[in-house]
Amino acid sequence: MFDIHDFLLRARVDAVSLDAWIKAGWLAPQQAAPEHPFSELDLARARLIRDLREGMGVNDEGIAIVLDLLDQLHGFRHALHRVNSALQGLPAPLQQEILARLRGGQVEVVRHPGEGPLSGVD
Repeated sequence: MFDIHDFLLRARVDAVSLDAWIKAGWLAPQQAAPEHPFSELDLARARLIRDLREGMGVNDEGIAIVLDLLDQLHGFRHALHRVNSALQGLPAPLQQEILARLRGGQVEVVRHPGEGPLSGVD
């Protein structure tokens, strides 16, 4: 965690730019920690914003789009990680059936008596 002075030095941005980026919603420092409101994630994001603006000449609208897409990608990766964790807890035949359905292939799983089809997937 970084205080604002340390953050500005590490991100190599000025206070006016930082304030504008926070107002634009590009950065969201932790309000609950007034002495160290900035995280490593905030620092990486600020560096990305600076690189997009200064190094690549991306305008504000483009930066907003890039950040939104990155946020969506991060959300999808998190969701896939949760799905993978849930799959790992299932019996092997059920895992195989789900993977086969995801691949669009034919499902050829040998079932034991009393086991039904995968519920909720069609």
